[in-house]
Amino acid sequence: MLFIPIDVSREVTMVEARVGDRVILESERIGHQAREGEILEVLGAGEGVHYRVRWEDGHESTFFPSGGSITIIRKATKAGAPKAPTSRRR
Repeated sequence: MLFIPIDVSREVTMVEARVGDRVILESERIGHQAREGEILEVLGAGEGVHYRVRWEDGHESTFFPSGGSITIIRKATKAGAPKAPTSRRR
């Protein structure tokens, strides 16, 4: 698996996830666990990108990346190798 940690609290880093990628959202509250889900749909583009995510507990929601730390785990290609990361810095 390819892990792409992003700390968006200090600087703006644009990494766009794709359908099928997994996202791990770290909690900003002490004692709360991270949330993990699968990206079902990419909505918007550029700075306005957001995602429809099915979380590990089964519910779905629209996720707008913002402050905090997220990790995107790229969906493996058919050959089993992870896709190359895509990132843009502003």
